[in-house]
Amino acid sequence: MPQTELIPARFYDGAFRMVAALRGLDRVLLAGHVHPDGDAVGSLAAAGHILRALGKEFILYSGTGLPQYLRFFPLPGTVRTSLEHLPFTPRCALLLDCGEPHRLGGELAERLPDFTTLNIDHHLGGDGMGSLANWVEPAAAATAQLMAYIALAAGLPLQGDLARAVALGVITDTGGFCHGNTSAAVFALCAHLVENGCNLTELRERLENNWTLGRMRLWGRLMERARLERGGEVAFCLVTLKDLRQCRALKEDLEGFVDQLRRLGGVRVAAVLREEEPGICRFSLRSYGDTDVRATAAALGGGGHLNAAGGALNQMPEQAASTLLAAINAQLDKEDAASAAAR
Repeated sequence: MPQTELIPARFYDGAFRMVAALRGLDRVLLAGHVHPDGDAVGSLAAAGHILRALGKEFILYSGTGLPQYLRFFPLPGTVRTSLEHLPFTPRCALLLDCGEPHRLGGELAERLPDFTTLNIDHHLGGDGMGSLANWVEPAAAATAQLMAYIALAAGLPLQGDLARAVALGVITDTGGFCHGNTSAAVFALCAHLVENGCNLTELRERLENNWTLGRMRLWGRLMERARLERGGEVAFCLVTLKDLRQCRALKEDLEGFVDQLRRLGGVRVAAVLREEEPGICRFSLRSYGDTDVRATAAALGGGGHLNAAGGALNQMPEQAASTLLAAINAQLDKEDAASAAAR
């Protein structure tokens, strides 16, 4: 069948609109959110492969670089961590998996007005920050899923490194096909990737079989510390800089820990609060079903998805913990009141 038949109807126009926009660009800066996860890295890689196939020059950029656990992944170029001393002066920027300028990092956010920009994202909360074009699709499980449809609309086969880039993003943002965003369209796309030689099993093994002893020790410590709030409906854990130092662990070693807290029976919201630096803490929230952690994050200046969200608080750890738990409780109270009114 024609490859474009893999593009669901709701994504069809957007995919072709983005192809038209990309064909008109050259010398493109590709960037995603700071501290990139698998979807940001996969989208970045997929965009690079697409632009290369279209005969365009591009630069990969991440102000914080790549996390250690993703450095095995092949990229279509060197990831620059500074906008200084680039091989050429970018004329425009393609912003991926990110809907707010500050999430791009201070350096790029400050210089963003200098670029013509396109924004491709799947997060709730806005219409996009692109000055030329935007494609924001919260119905997509991952930004990498959207990049797959752009590739198909451009007539590019989803094979080789491009296919692996798409798979990385989809696997990450569906929680290994366990989250509620794992739609029939996701399975159809992944079936196509496998049929064309993409080894999802090998990719998952590379993602999961890479722990350090420091990460193991950190998780053990935090499992002991985690506590239940609100009669068991909220699981909460605080992580300090001292914990990371004593366990010889990295910030990125916390990746996935909040999902483990969500496994506790009866928990509606899992929350991890990590001390980023003195006076600044970052939080990660997870939930199931209709419990909206994005609303909680948004109330605190953050964002994300219905069941996965996060943000930052300019407070010391204990104060930040109180602020975060109060916001979680307020949102759950609101949802409980709405549920009771509906009965």
